[in-house]
Amino acid sequence: MKRRLAGLLLVLILGCGRKPPYEGRSVAELERMLDDPSPTVQVQGAFGLGRHGADARPAIPALTRTLRAGDALVRQQAALALGQIGLAEDDAVPALAAALADREWTVRRQSALALGQIGPPARAAEPDLRRCQRDPHALVRKAAEEALARMR
Repeated sequence: MKRRLAGLLLVLILGCGRKPPYEGRSVAELERMLDDPSPTVQVQGAFGLGRHGADARPAIPALTRTLRAGDALVRQQAALALGQIGLAEDDAVPALAAALADREWTVRRQSALALGQIGPPARAAEPDLRRCQRDPHALVRKAAEEALARMR
């Protein structure tokens, strides 16, 4: 898992000597990447959307759907992007709250961090974050604590 993650991050950063696949793409183009059958392309689309910040607001519904993708790294990157967009809209907070129960601790952690980035508008997720304070993984517990503190 660590090798796969490191390899994927390296591809995202270096882009095999070319500009990264997400660079220079519009929000609409990046959103379409989320529907690609390749998890690598999906991760790159979510990563690019996160880099657009609040301008990627129209992609929030697609990112919330992506939180249910089969690949854990895709789910994790979708949560990261939602946090970077930083706006609580539509189903983003409930979808991130549901992702706090993901089988992969990295997705739970990133979902908690994203809810913290959204801040007070994500208060509806407080009960789910409080449950994460008892998560078996220390980094998830720490992320939940930080998120709850940012909501106050």
